[in-house]
Amino acid sequence: VQLVESGGGLVQAGGSLNVSCVAFDDGSMVYDMGWYRQSPGKGREAVAISGWDGERIIYLDSVKGRLTISRDFTKKTVHLQMNSPKPEDPATYYCYADTSTRHWGQGIQVTVSS
Repeated sequence: VQLVESGGGLVQAGGSLNVSCVAFDDGSMVYDMGWYRQSPGKGREAVAISGWDGERIIYLDSVKGRLTISRDFTKKTVHLQMNSPKPEDPATYYCYADTSTRHWGQGIQVTVSS
């Protein structure tokens, strides 16, 4: 499975930004799909995960109400809408997909300007 991310970049404080990911695979079932992030000197943390059933969505507590994950099961895409970013939001964001094996995108940078 290859995960290709797009979007990201620079967002102004109070603005909004969208990052997207598409999974290219061999027809494998994709279970959980979502986003992790990692800041310099910190470990990778789960930001938003969409479960295989289309109903279970898990958010990192600190992003609830500001970041929204959406998923298209047919197109095997997942998107993360970021509104009113906070100082802790700048990071490298990684797309994640679980096909019984964990897969990662190459990472995409999100920077917030004041």
